[in-house]
Formats: sequence, structure tokens, C-alpha cells
Amino acid sequence: MGRLLQRRIGAATAVAAGIAVALVLAGCSSDANSAIKVAAVGYSTVAQVVQAPANIVPKAQVSATAPADGTVTELDVRDGQQVTAGQLLGRISSPAAQQQLAQAKQAAAQASSAGSGVPATGTGFTSAANSARSSASKAFTQAQLAAQQITDPKLRQALLDQISATQSSYDSAINAVAGVINQFEQGLASASQVLAALGQAQSTQAQAAVDVAQRTVDALTVTAAISGTVTLGSGQASAGSGGLGSLSQLISQAGAGANTAAAQALGSAAGGNTASNGTVIAVGTPVSSGGTLFTVTDASALSVAAQVDETDVLTVKPGVSARIQLNAVPGATYPGVVTAVDPGATTSSQGGVTYTVRLSLAAGTLSDGTAAPVPLPGMSAIANLDVLTVQDALSVPSAALVTDGDTTTVWLVTGGVAHKRVIRLGAQGDTVVQVLSGLAAGDRIVVAGADKVSDGQQVG
Repeated sequence: MGRLLQRRIGAATAVAAGIAVALVLAGCSSDANSAIKVAAVGYSTVAQVVQAPANIVPKAQVSATAPADGTVTELDVRDGQQVTAGQLLGRISSPAAQQQLAQAKQAAAQASSAGSGVPATGTGFTSAANSARSSASKAFTQAQLAAQQITDPKLRQALLDQISATQSSYDSAINAVAGVINQFEQGLASASQVLAALGQAQSTQAQAAVDVAQRTVDALTVTAAISGTVTLGSGQASAGSGGLGSLSQLISQAGAGANTAAAQALGSAAGGNTASNGTVIAVGTPVSSGGTLFTVTDASALSVAAQVDETDVLTVKPGVSARIQLNAVPGATYPGVVTAVDPGATTSSQGGVTYTVRLSLAAGTLSDGTAAPVPLPGMSAIANLDVLTVQDALSVPSAALVTDGDTTTVWLVTGGVAHKRVIRLGAQGDTVVQVLSGLAAGDRIVVAGADKVSDGQQVG
């Protein structure tokens, strides 16, 4: 009886110990799996959104800059005034621009005798033509370098176009000289014809300088290019903001053999003037070539310019809807639609590449449903672009994904055991993604704690 009782007690003790061990093991298993959750694959709406920094831009904005160094002699508008296209804004007095025009006209008048000192031989003519071509090439190169340093993109492009057109005309004229020289060497043209061709080449260059100098003088009378609100500038240029006067100096060197003067003109075009100190122009204010005099802004219609990363831009197309959020109006949402994607890229100093995406902008609403304030041009914003929305998409939570290089997998649970399953994704939202292949509705996968699972592990 005592031994039987002892066996029962021993058996009971063993069972109790086994239960204790089982409880401990169960506790460990529960702790290990507590963060792991399993759920069935189902269907939902997946919205893929591209988020990009943006700015509010006006319908149009045009700045008028000083075409040459001078002084404000007339100011016909005040800061913040509404103006119409063509309205007189002010006048600048520039003795330097007037002198440049006079010198250019004098050079053009003398161009007809440009070849008079050239020996009437084939060698002399060829040497003169080559010298003129070399000098012109160097001067045009200097002019292009100077124009490329100008910070205002519209002014820079206008000057580059003017240089290109002038160089093309000059090249045509000097090529004609070469043809006449070749005819002279064959006895088919006279020396006077060669000299006339050389004179024509010089006249082409000289007239180009006159045209630019005249444009500079004409631009001293400043009018509004568009209708809008005018803002007065300081009239002081920052480095690299040369105006039309600088270009006139550079072009006047083409074919003249004055390389030192061209280099000096380049230095003038590169600037060196001080930037704005917060003051605005008034009558009597000195201004520098390239300095901003007036800026006219047409804010009658606002739009959005967003900077989209190169990794996302191919998903952005005209017609894509967007939600715009302003930093200045927290909680407000402004609807927009993509109107265009600029093909030109912008590279940051860190090497990042972005593309400008332009969007329309509609009236916004606050979180309580009331009308949001109308934005001001230049305000910063965030554009949420709804690039892809799929209804009733086979989908899984983003937290279920395990990424290894270009391969995306999930933990597929079959019979309580987890194994990796490769899947292919479609639309990708913030919290849920579309699955194009690799899974079926009803499949059970790990939806939380995927980083804690290993192949073949028992999971609930």
C-alpha cells in the first residue's frame, strides 16, 4: 500500500513536472510568436501616391532688368500697383549705352574700308580672311561664355540666341570671302571683288553691334510686358547678371582682332556689382547692367510646380489627380490635376535628379469643410499625386513584404509552417500593395513580425 502510494505520488510528481515544463515551453513559444500575426489574403482598393515638394506659381511673371549702367530718371509706378501690358514703368539714363551706340554706328560706317590695307594678292587676302575668322571665333566664344554666366534664364537664352544668329551671319559672310578669294586665285574674280567681300563680312559684324546697341538704348524706356502687380527691384545686379550693353561690347570685337578688349568686356559682363540690400529703386537711384528694375506678376490664375524624383516620374502622366497641401495652411487640401511633365531634368548638388511636373490648382477646403485661403505665388507645398488606383485588387499589407534586392517575398503559412513565397507587385500604396502573381485569395501569410520568421518555423 505504501509502495503503491509512493508510485502514485511519484507519477503525480512526474506529471506535474511535465505540465510545468510544458507550460514553460508554451510560455516561451507564446513570447516568441506574440509579435507574429497571420491573416488571409483578400481584396481591397490600392492607391499608389507619389509625394513631391512643390511651389505655387503665378500665371506669368516677368522681370525687367537694366540694359546698361545708369540712373533712374523717371519712375511712373509705385510698389504693388496694378499695371497693364505696354504701360510705361520708368526710364533710365545711361551715357555709357548712348556712347556704345555712337561707337557702333561709327564702326559700321568705317566697315566699308575694312580691306583697303590688304595686299592685293591671293596670299594677302587669305591671310586677312583667316585672321578675321580667328579673331571673330575668339570673340564669339568670349561672348558665349559671358552669356552663360548670366543667372536670369530668359535673359541668358535671349543673349545666346542673339550671339548664335550673329555668328551664323558672320560665318556666312566670311565663307563668301573665302569663295571669292578662291575665284581670285583662279583669275575669275578681281581684287576689288575680294575687298568688297571682306568689307561685307566686316559690315555684317558691325551692323550686329549696332543692332544690339540700339536695342540697349531702346530698352532704357521700360514698359510692362504683361498685365499684373508690379514690384520694384533694387536695380543692383548680382555677379553674372550682365545686360545687353555687355553683349554689344563683345560682338563689336568680332572680326576686329581686339582680343584683349573682348576679355575685358567679358569681365564686365560677368558682373561684380553688389546684390540687392533690400532697398528699391527711386528717381536718382543708380542702377547696374542686369539689375532688376521691376517685376510684374499676373496672379489671376495659380498653378503648382512639383519636383518629382526620377524614380517616380515615369508613373506621372497628364490627367493624374492630386491633392495639394500648403505649409502655410495646415489641414487644408487643394485639388489639382497634372497638366504637363517637363522633359528637362534638374540635378541637385548632391546628384539627385528631378523633373518639374506642372499641375492646375483649384479652390481648397479646410478640415472643417470651409473654404481655404487663396495661396500666394511662391508658397511652398506638398503635392500628393494619385498615380494609380486599383479597385478590388488582390492585396497584402506592406508590412508583410520581405525584400531582398529585386525579389519581393512573403511568408506563406501552410499547415502552420512558414515558407517564403516570391510575389510580383502592382500598385503600391502606403499601407497595402497589390499582388499580381504568387498568391491567391484565402492564402494565409504572415502580416506582422515578418522579420522574426525563419523558413520552416511553426507559426499560428
